[in-house]
Amino acid sequence: MTELTETMDQAVKVMKDLSAGSAQAGREGKYLTFSLADEEYGVGILKIKEIIGMMPITTVPQTPEFVKGVINLRGKVIPVIDLRLRFSMEETDYTERTCIIVVDLKSRGADVLIGVVVDSVSEVLNIKADDIEDTPTFGTSLNTDYILGMAKIGGRVKILLDIDRVLSEEEVAALENAA
Repeated sequence: MTELTETMDQAVKVMKDLSAGSAQAGREGKYLTFSLADEEYGVGILKIKEIIGMMPITTVPQTPEFVKGVINLRGKVIPVIDLRLRFSMEETDYTERTCIIVVDLKSRGADVLIGVVVDSVSEVLNIKADDIEDTPTFGTSLNTDYILGMAKIGGRVKILLDIDRVLSEEEVAALENAA
């Protein structure tokens, strides 16, 4: 019986190692990097639909503070959030470098286009699995599920976002209704 238990324990360990390796490999790829308040972030390039300069945003009453409103993008109404405000950072005036990244979110099995206001777009980087570390634990009360990992690039750290998890499903549904 102990041999069976040891074999099962070894199998479980191998499966965990394989799972961790595939999760690590799953994070590897091309990322659009951008800045918010002097910090660098990245979003998987496959989630990006387009990058546009700032344009007039129509406010929608009774929405959370981080929801800036909606834009008309070639006849399609798209909700816009300010990522600074979503992450509880200090609000700042928009500049000529401020832009909106239109991302394709998966919510309840459907695709939803949302505009995300960022301070500036930096570059597209091809990030290898070896350069990505797991998100550090900051304590049990802090939710970091929206962080895929930390990329170490050129002596700096870029926070890789799981853009599908930055907003809850309820928040995405509320944004869809606002648009």
